[in-house]
Amino acid sequence: MWAGNSRHLELVMHKNKDEETLSPLPRPVRHILFIRRRFLSAVLTLGFSGMVAQVLLLREILVIFHGNELSIGIILGNWLVLEAIGSFFLGKQIEKIRLKIETFVAVQLLVSAFFPLMIYLTRIFKGVLGIPVGEGLGLLPILYSSFIILLPVSLLHGAAFTFACKIYSEITQKRAASIGRVYVYETLGVLIGGVAFTYLFIPHFHSFQISLGLGLLNSIVCLGLLGTFWQRGKASFKKFLGAVSAISLGIFLLSLITPAADKLHHLSIGEQWKVGKVEHYQNSIYGNIVVVKKDEQYTFFFDGIPIITTPLPDVTHIEDLVHLSLLSHPEPREILVISGGAGGVINEILKHKIKRVDYAELDPALIEAVQKFPTPLTEAELSHPQVNIKYIDGRYFVKKTDHKYDIVLIGISELSNLQVNRLATQEFFMMVRDILKEKGILVISLPGSLTYLNEELINLNLCLLNTLKSVYPWVKIIPGDSNLFLASNFSQVFQADSSLLIKRLEERELQTFSLTPHYIQYRLDSRRLDWFLNSLASGRETTANNETKINKDFHPLGTFYSLAFWNALFSPWGQKLFRWFERMTLRFFFIALSIFALLFLLLGYKNVRLRKATIPFVIVSTGFAGMMFSLILIFAFQALYGYLYYWIGLLIAIFMAGTGVGGLLMTRSLEKVKKDLFYLSKLEISIIALSLFLPVILLGPAASFGEFFFPIIFITLCFISGFLIGAEFPLANKICLKTSPNLSGTAGMLYAGDLVGGWVGGLIGGVGLLLTLGLWKTCLIIAYLKIISLIILLALGKRCK
Repeated sequence: MWAGNSRHLELVMHKNKDEETLSPLPRPVRHILFIRRRFLSAVLTLGFSGMVAQVLLLREILVIFHGNELSIGIILGNWLVLEAIGSFFLGKQIEKIRLKIETFVAVQLLVSAFFPLMIYLTRIFKGVLGIPVGEGLGLLPILYSSFIILLPVSLLHGAAFTFACKIYSEITQKRAASIGRVYVYETLGVLIGGVAFTYLFIPHFHSFQISLGLGLLNSIVCLGLLGTFWQRGKASFKKFLGAVSAISLGIFLLSLITPAADKLHHLSIGEQWKVGKVEHYQNSIYGNIVVVKKDEQYTFFFDGIPIITTPLPDVTHIEDLVHLSLLSHPEPREILVISGGAGGVINEILKHKIKRVDYAELDPALIEAVQKFPTPLTEAELSHPQVNIKYIDGRYFVKKTDHKYDIVLIGISELSNLQVNRLATQEFFMMVRDILKEKGILVISLPGSLTYLNEELINLNLCLLNTLKSVYPWVKIIPGDSNLFLASNFSQVFQADSSLLIKRLEERELQTFSLTPHYIQYRLDSRRLDWFLNSLASGRETTANNETKINKDFHPLGTFYSLAFWNALFSPWGQKLFRWFERMTLRFFFIALSIFALLFLLLGYKNVRLRKATIPFVIVSTGFAGMMFSLILIFAFQALYGYLYYWIGLLIAIFMAGTGVGGLLMTRSLEKVKKDLFYLSKLEISIIALSLFLPVILLGPAASFGEFFFPIIFITLCFISGFLIGAEFPLANKICLKTSPNLSGTAGMLYAGDLVGGWVGGLIGGVGLLLTLGLWKTCLIIAYLKIISLIILLALGKRCK
């Protein structure tokens, strides 16, 4: 998977050729070891640079997509296809090129130049498309924009690997062994890159410092290669590349030791955030934080979404959220605010006779940013003696605290990504129930409308209502442009009608701007509530799978309906696609796959060409499974812990390392494997077992283990899934090559199959499967697909040999 099987392709193609002696590059014999080490260091740098470039561009793209983790599958699918095209098609041109070292150096220099340019393009891309700041993108723009942004870097990086394989095979005069060595060093570079990016680069450097630093490293390596191979090839061309490398080194070095990198960084974010002056830009472990100032007004963005506005917030919305909630409680004294507390919410809470307010955000760094740019409003809120700021993730605080609260106010208003959705799931509501006092109330809001609710908005609000009802016996809704949901174990929440709220408003002597007795009567008008409930009743209570629409950690329907709502507003095409996704059922996939298997088996017994497609189909299904395993682990990590933005590089690196190790070990064992179909069947069974094992682990131990053990679980699962996926490809090549005289054509066909499977998994896996069907059903589909591929393999495998 990812670029992994392009490496397997090189290994298998050369492994199955007879070892042959090539014309060695001219060199003194005593320098052989030195030359090998010098070139392998360049390969190590190649893997390191590719990993950092992939993850850094992915993170930058996620910001313009508002932190939507569902776009990760699309982004990774595009990277996979582009790097494979570079590796397989551009890489083949190295056979025709005489100046191989020079070409490799030129490609590395181009990658170094394009990398910072693509970061700049990413930041200005929405402006180029004419999309306003704060507005999200539909699925189609995500698809083509990520393809364009990734195109030059991933294409060239894929080609560079193939170039490296050819060059090192000429250095050592051994094809398979030398390519395996290149593969090992490149994979080692990937691992080092993933670890360094996660623990060194993210905490200390911004994107342009990282990209320019990689350019500096690549320029040094290029100069070293040119010096090592100086006596070979055209001296004039080598001098030209040496001059370019030296100039590049100087430019990258000067950019880093002077303010140039910082100026480029500030220029790009200024172009990205044209709504005002960017005062602060930060990549924390949870996401991207930007503070924009315009006319003395500060807006705090988290992953591109405005979270806090101060000192002049939306007073009407804040007063609705705070006072309608607190007035519903007979005596609110201890309050917990999770997300969106600064900038007015806490200020309004403190107007009541409050004993204690605890405040936590999805990202603690957001609170630090608010404190860094104080206004009279936020300074008064956060410095108040009754306010306790918790500098930890809000969900984690709820899980760990022993304190009990009268009100738990969740300040989110959309469920547009898994990071936010963590605060609106059945599992989280159960955690909140445990920290509420006897008469405690949970408060949360969602987008609404006073005139018309479309199908997507009905589904979104109905999903949240069902989720709350699954945990709390009493749920009250105050409909409006923003629907307020109050949930409690105490029945008197429902008895708090407009007259009681007005009485409490007067008793507490609250000074408000828009919350008047008349306004309370208007908001709590029973006719409005009846209209809203009748609108919800027009929607389906259950999904297409006949399950009650409940938002869960591993079945995030809330995020699906939120994305469907925004796509319905801005993209008719996206609306139709999401409605089609919503109608997908487990039965549909089982029936469709069963019909496909039956037709394949019946026709395959008679049709030789179709019978030969048995192994390619196995690889297509494996490519799909590999992408889905990756997305499942990525999404699960975000749902449980929330800081995928920080760990995504490491998770991808571990998966790629597993793919590499699996492919390499299988390649080295090919000569020993006699019963190749038997071993391929065993790998198929192992993937089936992993498909069924994943949800058991993720829903059980992974969700309950502490801070120390959960990284070990995810790292282990990433490596094992990658290992199984990587091990199949070389073995499948060996089986097909027994009957096909066309080595490159056969390997290319299987490689294309792997790409198709992975790309389809990336496109439909996140939205179409994981959101609509959930973790268990998605894993069942993967398992059933692999069971079918196993049956076809056992039935037709021997006949295709």
